[in-house]
Amino acid sequence: MNQTEIIKVGQLEIKYLIDGAAKGTMGVFELLVPPGSNVPPPHSHTLTEECVYVLEGVLRYSVDSTVRDLGPGEWMHTPMGSVHGFSNPSDTPARALIVLTPDIGAQFFRDVGTVVNTGAPPNRAELLAVMARYGLVPTPPHA
Repeated sequence: MNQTEIIKVGQLEIKYLIDGAAKGTMGVFELLVPPGSNVPPPHSHTLTEECVYVLEGVLRYSVDSTVRDLGPGEWMHTPMGSVHGFSNPSDTPARALIVLTPDIGAQFFRDVGTVVNTGAPPNRAELLAVMARYGLVPTPPHA
């Protein structure tokens, strides 16, 4: 894998530093979230826990019922099975370091990008199929 590869998923940019998916180990990537970006809906991971550490800007991050605006040097942990989501509530880009263990891998983001980066609204069934392959479970919308 090219260490400088930037994977685009809509407006989001993912730059993998450690892809641990092949060995079932920890993965680390930088996530760039421009202001007003479309972000993934709240979801949980059946096989992975996650930690987010903000490097620049403000990232609104939620884990279950806790929502925080994280600035540089602040972090949150998402236990396996917890519902989480994120957004950028500010007018400047947010950049964060994400640690997943075990890692879902860069290929997940490439696969999601194939569905999302078509220029048309994403095919929901295809997106859900990709998520399911990697152990991600979308949270049902509130009634």
